[in-house]
Amino acid sequence: MNGGEGDVKEAQLEWKYAQVWGERVFGEEVTDADIISAIEFDKGGHHLATGDRGGRVILFKRLNIKENGGSRRDAERTDYSKGSHSEFLYKAEFQSHQQEFDYLKSLEIEEKINKIRWCQPANGALFLLSTNDKTVKLWKVHEKKVKQISEMNPDPYKSSENGSFSPSNVSSGHLSNGGSSDTSFFLSNSESSFPPGGMASLRLPAEHNNERSLMATSRRVYSYAHDYRINSISDNSDGATFISADDLRIHLWNLEINNQCFNIIDLKPTNMEDLTEVITSAEFHPTHCNQLAYSTSKGSIRLVDLRQSALCDNHFKLFEELEAPGSRSYFSELIASISDIKFGKDGRYLLSRDYMTLKLWDINMDSGPVSTFKVHEYLRPELSDLYENDCIFDKFDCCLSGDGQRVATGSYSNLFRVFGTVEGSTEATTVEASKNPMRRQVQMPSRPSRSQGSGISRVVRRGCESPGLDANGNPYDFMTRLLHLAWHPSENSIVCAVGNSMYVYYA
Repeated sequence: MNGGEGDVKEAQLEWKYAQVWGERVFGEEVTDADIISAIEFDKGGHHLATGDRGGRVILFKRLNIKENGGSRRDAERTDYSKGSHSEFLYKAEFQSHQQEFDYLKSLEIEEKINKIRWCQPANGALFLLSTNDKTVKLWKVHEKKVKQISEMNPDPYKSSENGSFSPSNVSSGHLSNGGSSDTSFFLSNSESSFPPGGMASLRLPAEHNNERSLMATSRRVYSYAHDYRINSISDNSDGATFISADDLRIHLWNLEINNQCFNIIDLKPTNMEDLTEVITSAEFHPTHCNQLAYSTSKGSIRLVDLRQSALCDNHFKLFEELEAPGSRSYFSELIASISDIKFGKDGRYLLSRDYMTLKLWDINMDSGPVSTFKVHEYLRPELSDLYENDCIFDKFDCCLSGDGQRVATGSYSNLFRVFGTVEGSTEATTVEASKNPMRRQVQMPSRPSRSQGSGISRVVRRGCESPGLDANGNPYDFMTRLLHLAWHPSENSIVCAVGNSMYVYYA
């Protein structure tokens, strides 16, 4: 990405802590179900969704000045002032997926949320897709009026000399019009009685709607289509279709039809011994509804066009970086595997993350990446140990800023790194996800995946020792890894997940 000299001078940003959700105190144990496994902003940045290993989706809503009662001038000043940031408030949560068991394959399907994607809103309601290893679900999120019962008497708590009348004395039931039998049914408590001379007024209960609550309703369930673990879902810009990708196949769905899908990419060979690569991530182009990109374990990215053929066996662009002569090693293929890809907002640039680096690609230039950012170069001497403890198979997310001038990804020791993409920029900032960066980090729980049989990629996690120093000269810890993060679509704000904690930073 090109930029002027002035852009380069302004490239360096100072990241500041904004807020945290679910932060742990030292020594506090975290249940495995509470660990965050997915983060996603909606297209406008007004809502944020997170998914966890317990199958829950938690929704947050942006709090702006208007909601706080501020003036329009204050809102405009906040939106355009430098260094301002959004605050997100908890809105609702719902159980998206449950643990299941496939009796035909004798396979346990865990409830962990692998990916979340927001769809186009409609009629004042929000829509989002969530998936675990096998099933994709479409959820409708909307505000619903909460019905309440108004008080039945002007002053129900007022006491009289001979008795009292309060809601605690009233039993539930239907109140009909008049009659001594109805009155005795209404006041079934023998201690309750009317004041002498009766009550001045007695009115029937009535409903009134004063509050609104955010509700989530399951609209569609897309299941029984994948033989392997789903690693990606992506909604299309046409607002009508989406894709789901597992290790070997990519399916195209219509949002309104959940009983059939179209297999558009199939890498499964006739003989599984001939398998050389698997699909690791897939995403639709943000503006061209006929184009999508998918990455593989061999470090390549293919751009395909749905208009060319029903089965997209042939790509029209291939992005891969050839290894330098003599640089190939036993671990070359493992560290070349791409864990995540993201399109820029305008769709011209494509960001990919492998174990060691971030790479920025121009889709008009397939000769090589326009920029390469070294994230884990200091770990290269430790690849043998990383392979032994399976940390080399960790899958880190990546993200781009809304203006495309910066990219970010996670690392070990609860760190995330931000790089400038403007030509000539030397920005490379490392930030620890913590309210107090100097405090000692709590080690994360680890466990083996319960769905190894459903996928081809190796995903086992075991305890890791922490030899050596990181890029800042501090001891790094493989047990505390920052895998998931997202960049606000219109602000310099990053949300990242560490265990069950979600941190928000702004610049």
